Amino acid sequence: MPRKHQGISRQVNRERGCTKPASGATKAKAHGVARVISKRGFCSRSQAENLVREGRVSLRGKTVRDPDTPARENDEICVDGKPVKASEFVYFMMNKPRGYVTTASDEKGRTTVMDLFREQYAKMFPGKAVPHISPVGRLDAASEGLLLFTNDTQWADALLNPQESRGPTSSAIHTKIYRVQVAGKPTAAELSQMEAGFNVPPRVFGEKEEFMHAVSAKPYSAGEKNCWLEITLDEGKNREIRRMLAKLGYEVLRLVRIKFCNFKLGNLKQGCIKKLDAPQH
Repeated sequence: MPRKHQGISRQVNRERGCTKPASGATKAKAHGVARVISKRGFCSRSQAENLVREGRVSLRGKTVRDPDTPARENDEICVDGKPVKASEFVYFMMNKPRGYVTTASDEKGRTTVMDLFREQYAKMFPGKAVPHISPVGRLDAASEGLLLFTNDTQWADALLNPQESRGPTSSAIHTKIYRVQVAGKPTAAELSQMEAGFNVPPRVFGEKEEFMHAVSAKPYSAGEKNCWLEITLDEGKNREIRRMLAKLGYEVLRLVRIKFCNFKLGNLKQGCIKKLDAPQH
């Protein structure tokens, strides 16, 4: 191609935002710009989507308003004019107390796990800025126990969706173990029912019943009027344990998660956080 035409071609490509990468550069796969921001650990994906829609994000120097605008992991992305660079990944565990909502913010003004995380982080690292971090999965407000936090969205996705994960994480045991205090004492036959599984009523009137089951349901300790059960799950359905036990006629008094995948609550005090070593990807 004549040199003149080559110059015109390069100019057209630049205007289209599709300049050919330099030799030796890898052709990174494109994702939505909101997802790329999240993967860099700047904020959660939903927060990134809101930033884009508000017109606060620029991609390769131009403001974008569609969260699905194609972007590559090495593209120049700015929020409020400041470059979004890949953050150092951090990992934490919390012993969540009862009464805290597992969300970044709450429209009803309730105290969230992020409020508690920021408070504990300030005590652990005085004067240091709190990283952009999000909880991995959920525990409802009435539930307690082990809750993980990270800004490594790929790792979080692998924990929550083991069937889609690859590498060493996919071979881990993706189970959650709970200690559950129940009013009354479920029989051995009823615990076997939980392991076999059954349909439970929907949370919203008019929806279909939902099949639920426990990997394991067994007695842990017993008192005069109530008992503790140890229940293992391998799914993440909404209020699964509470709904199964309600179907059998039992009220849950306390529900504490003590294990999530390979992480154990141990002796971490309620309301406290603990920094974890970086996992092997």
